[in-house]
Amino acid sequence: MGFGRLRRCSLRWLLLGAVACGAAWPIATSAQHLASAPSARAVTPASNETSLKSDGARTKFIIGLERTVDFQVLSLSNPNRVFVELPEVMLQLPPEPGATPIGLVKSFRGGVSAPGKARVVIDVTGPVVVDRAAIEKSKDGKRVQLVLEIVPVEPLADAKAEAKRAAMQASALGLGAIGLQPPIPRPAVSPQVRAQSAFKPVIVLDPGHGGDDTGAQKNGTVEKDVVLAFSLMLRDKLNATGRYKVLLTRESDVFVDLHARREFAERHMASLFVAVHADYAQASARGATIYSLRESVSNALQRSARGEAAESVLSGVELDKVKKVEGDVGAIREILADLARSEVDATRDRTGVFVKSVIEFMGESTNLKDNPDRSAAFVVIKSAKIPSILIELGYVTNQEDAELLKSERWREKVSSSIVTAIDNYFSHQVARLPM
Repeated sequence: MGFGRLRRCSLRWLLLGAVACGAAWPIATSAQHLASAPSARAVTPASNETSLKSDGARTKFIIGLERTVDFQVLSLSNPNRVFVELPEVMLQLPPEPGATPIGLVKSFRGGVSAPGKARVVIDVTGPVVVDRAAIEKSKDGKRVQLVLEIVPVEPLADAKAEAKRAAMQASALGLGAIGLQPPIPRPAVSPQVRAQSAFKPVIVLDPGHGGDDTGAQKNGTVEKDVVLAFSLMLRDKLNATGRYKVLLTRESDVFVDLHARREFAERHMASLFVAVHADYAQASARGATIYSLRESVSNALQRSARGEAAESVLSGVELDKVKKVEGDVGAIREILADLARSEVDATRDRTGVFVKSVIEFMGESTNLKDNPDRSAAFVVIKSAKIPSILIELGYVTNQEDAELLKSERWREKVSSSIVTAIDNYFSHQVARLPM
C-alpha cells in the first residue's frame, strides 16, 4: 500500500532537495577520483583487528567497520580489481602490502565516493572473484568487520567451456559488461520479515472515558469498561493482519483529556482515528451508530486549516536552507501549501468513504440504529487532518444491547467486521491518493 502521508513527506523532501542541488558537490565516478580525494573521516589507520592474509589459494581481506551496514562487492577486469560499496562509515583498512603483493592483493585505497557513500578499491594481480563476503564480529567481540575471501578465476576445464565463455563475453561486450562479476546476492528475506519493515498506515483507536469518568452505566454495563475491552480486541485483530500499526489513546482504566486524544492521533500522523463509545437513551433505543463531524463544523475547520497550512508549510530552518541556495521561497511555499490544502480537502472525502465502509460491514454483524450515519460536533473527531469517526456500539440502557456489549462472542464478531471495513477502506483509491 502506498499511502498519502509517506508520499507527502517524500514529495516535500524531494522538492527541497531539488532546490539545494545547485550547492551539491560532484560525485566521484572512478577509483582514480577516490584515490585522489579520500575523506579524512571515512578511513582510519590500520589496527590489529584488520588484516590481509593469503594461503596461496585464497586471500583474506578484512575491513574494520564502526557498525553493521549493507554492502555490495563486485570484481572487474582490465584492470583487475575488486570494488566494495558501502554507506559512509568509519573504515579501518589492513596495513599496505608494500612493493610485494600479499597473495592476490597488490594495493588498495578507500574513501568517500559520493555524498553518504564510501568505497574501497582493491587492486589484484589477475582476474579474481570474491568467493565469500560477510559481516563478522572481531576476535574480542566488540567490533564488526567485513571479511572478503578473494580467489583467482579457475582455468576453464575444456574447449567446450572456453567456447561457452567466449560466447558469453561476446554478448556481454555489447552491454559494456565484459569481465564483470555481478554483485554477490543478498540472502533471501522471508515475507514475514519483509512485512515488518514495510510502511504501515497508523490507526489510532480511542476507547472513550476511563478513570473517574465511567461514561454511561445501566443494566450492569459500564461504558468505560466495555469500550476498552472492545478496543483491545480490535487492536489485536488489526495487528494480526500485519498491515497496520495500531495505537490506543489508553490501554488501561485511566482518564485522557479529549483534546489530548485527538492530538495524540495527529502527532502520530494517523491515517484513521476511531473513537469507541456506548450510548444512553430511553430503553427502546438500540443498535450501533456511526458519527462523523457535522458539516458546518467540518467546513469551518477546513477553512481554518487551509489558512494555517499556507502559513506553516516551511519552518524557519527550511527557509534558511532555501535562501542559501538562492531558491524561490515564494514558489516553493505555494507548492507545499497547495499540497497541504489538498490534504485538508481530501479528509472529508476519506471520512465519507470510511463511514460507508463501516456501516456496510458492521451492519452484517450487529444491529444498527435506524439511519446509523449521523453527524455531531464531538471534540475528539474535530480534526481536519485525519479521517475520524466515533462509533456508538449500542445502548447500555437497552437490556439486549447491554448484554451484547459484555459478550466476548459479540465483540469477536463485530470487531472482525470492523477489520474488514478498514481493509475495504484502504482498498479505495481515495485512501491511497497523495496527501
